[in-house]
Amino acid sequence: MQAIKEMVDVNTVVGDAVETNDGTVIIPISQVACGFCAGGGEYEMVSTPKSSPPPFGGGSGAGVSVKPVGFLVVRMNDVRLISASGNQLAERLVDIIPHVLDKFDNMCTKHTRHSNINME
Repeated sequence: MQAIKEMVDVNTVVGDAVETNDGTVIIPISQVACGFCAGGGEYEMVSTPKSSPPPFGGGSGAGVSVKPVGFLVVRMNDVRLISASGNQLAERLVDIIPHVLDKFDNMCTKHTRHSNINME
């Protein structure tokens, strides 16, 4: 149990940060899952003498799974989660949409100002 406790540490889920030359910080993110099971049983034997203890059968098991989810990339004014699996195109589109909307809003604002100046 102590070994499993050490393995399923917060540092396993959120890895050590790595800083690049340009100041970008990359943090690995993982998914950790644990499972335990145990079972046992006693079986009555018909032909055993009364002095012998009844037979016992049992077992137990445990497992830990660590799966990389992605990387958290932190830049000056930008934070992104780059997935280790999944649809990269869809994720990139979701990242770009706010920038496209800002540019569209700026274009509409400039066009409205330009139209108001020409009417005067």
